[in-house]
Amino acid sequence: MRAKEDMEGSVEAIELNGARLGFGDLGVLDGIDLRVEPGEVVALVGPSGCGKSTLLELIAGLLEADTGSVRVAGESVGRLRHVALMPQRDSLLPWLAAIDNAALAPRNRGASRERARAQAAPLFERFGLAGFERARAHELSGGMRQRVAFVRTLLAGKAVVALDEPFASLDAITRGEMQEWLAGALEVEARTVVLVSHDVEEALYVADRALVLSSRPARIVDEVRSPAPRTHPRAEAIVDPAFLAARGAAMVALGEAAGAR
Repeated sequence: MRAKEDMEGSVEAIELNGARLGFGDLGVLDGIDLRVEPGEVVALVGPSGCGKSTLLELIAGLLEADTGSVRVAGESVGRLRHVALMPQRDSLLPWLAAIDNAALAPRNRGASRERARAQAAPLFERFGLAGFERARAHELSGGMRQRVAFVRTLLAGKAVVALDEPFASLDAITRGEMQEWLAGALEVEARTVVLVSHDVEEALYVADRALVLSSRPARIVDEVRSPAPRTHPRAEAIVDPAFLAARGAAMVALGEAAGAR
């Protein structure tokens, strides 16, 4: 776990006890028990369509459990106040400059454009976007668009960040670069993070631990902890024997999860 010292001693950032959710006769989540401590990064992996994104939406407060409890920052009601959700698509507004896309949250809170841009500017510098503040979305690469979306997510000012396969639409090379970038970004911008990923390597490189979900209705059937410090260069981390062993264990768990009920 990479929790920062100023987060220690606070209530658990995320806590689910026996959470069940379905849509009509379709069972989606079946008795989810999950605890994520402040500053921890947790990845959710599992078979396609098993309910990973639904679980993320449940945590964020966009959905409510049929039974069981869901708490974020100790609260079961109004969870969205504590969670910033970054969807798979960057959803940048094409008529706005990159810095104004990133600064939407402070603008929505009533900040002037100048003040909102001033809040976004240090993050543009920190995350390799300096010089692209006035660029429109179509002028940015896929990786840059995702960086702008991540800055926008951070500027929402929430302690918990929910990332729904943020790099799934990128090519393999860019995705690897963005995984290393995200790992570094989370070192300097401490947040509690829940990441949905279909990529075991990504999950184990970025997160402290990967939780394996069964096929629908989903249960957490295994947990694999990452042995690689996030500060390691990705190219070195993913070929480390301990990392390869963890990846192998996760792949076995995923194979078993596909048939689990």
